[in-house]
Amino acid sequence: MVGTRPAMLAPMEHNPTLDVLPDHARVLDAPGLWLEGTAVDQLGAIARQPDCVRAVGLPDLHAGPGVPIGAAFAFRDTFRPSLVGTDVGCGVRVMVVSRVRARGDDLERRVREIVAGPALPDVDPGALFRAVWQSGVHGLLRVPGVPPTLASLVEAEGETSPADQPGTEPPSEAQPAPCPDLPELGAALGTVGGGNHFLEASRVARLVDKPFAAALGMKHGGFAVVAHSGSRGLGAWLAARYGGRTLEGGEREAYLGELAGTVRFAETNRLVLAWRMLRALGAAKNSRVTGRFDVTHNTVVRQTVDGAPAWVFRKGSAPANRDQPTIVLGSRGTPSWVMRGRGNPACLSSVAHGAGRKMARSEAVAKLKQRYRRSELVRTPLGGRVICDDNHLLYAEHPDAYKDVSVVVDALEQHDAATRVASLEPVVTVKR
Repeated sequence: MVGTRPAMLAPMEHNPTLDVLPDHARVLDAPGLWLEGTAVDQLGAIARQPDCVRAVGLPDLHAGPGVPIGAAFAFRDTFRPSLVGTDVGCGVRVMVVSRVRARGDDLERRVREIVAGPALPDVDPGALFRAVWQSGVHGLLRVPGVPPTLASLVEAEGETSPADQPGTEPPSEAQPAPCPDLPELGAALGTVGGGNHFLEASRVARLVDKPFAAALGMKHGGFAVVAHSGSRGLGAWLAARYGGRTLEGGEREAYLGELAGTVRFAETNRLVLAWRMLRALGAAKNSRVTGRFDVTHNTVVRQTVDGAPAWVFRKGSAPANRDQPTIVLGSRGTPSWVMRGRGNPACLSSVAHGAGRKMARSEAVAKLKQRYRRSELVRTPLGGRVICDDNHLLYAEHPDAYKDVSVVVDALEQHDAATRVASLEPVVTVKR
């Protein structure tokens, strides 16, 4: 398969904001890209810590609570869970479908009905949580009460986790961690969560790399389900257990075992979410799903960096190993872009996970309430519909609060991190 090459963009001018960074740190800057000085300062502060061998700010870089979001860090031996953050396992699943039955008002009605309430009301939540913690998506096959259509999607997943991608090594050989006593989380499986998480039915609007898109089952005018969510409180539990400490030896192995269980839970959450939307589309059958992939934004992997093993921490950045499908999320009013990873070591084989905020949530609510009526927020410029009962969230996650995703994608191509494959325009977006 012949890959596409990045488009030639205008030469970058020197950005003085980046002068604070040490030589082994970089930001994937580009013409027209807005960068937040506080986020760059945070990136530089972590890069200057002993043992950090590389720090990469992706184009969606924005400030977080001490650690910037939209970044990847490589440390030779130092292991700090705070570099992963609290939303451990957060990521995106994409399920491509050949055709859909429901459209317009009928689709919106079906989505509202199907996403209301728990996803698996006939399944014991404690048994569900234990099975998924231990075995991920395949754990669903061991729990009574899982609907046949969901079970059939699980059977098509294969034997390895969607997160197991070429170019990375398992983070640890640690034994599986004991399941925490959090049975209530089983009831949360298949729910979106707050913040920037969403569940979406999208239309394939533009094909750039047609052969790679075809390998993913994408065709112009086709549909895809996009599920962006995390571990639904489990990641916050994990982060609280280890705080901001540097871990060594057995404590590090214990964290890695629990990290693996948390990531498995998050991956399964996204599959169940996608299944719910597929049901609304009338496409919850394996025969209707033509392609699928899943990427995790917040995790740590063991990777070769400059010829030697290192811990690579990703916080709000997606893996982009060579020829790996990945996705850069737009906002509910702008397209998302499926991309093809280049496996570029200078970028720690990573890409932006989305457009990236340019307004804090409180600032967005204060400013945008003066600019838009609520009725204007449930329809998008691209003709999509938004299902959200939280007025605060509608304003906090408005597209105006985010950077221009096309500029972010331009930057990724200019720095040879990934290339465009296809754009996905939102048709129905669910936020909770």
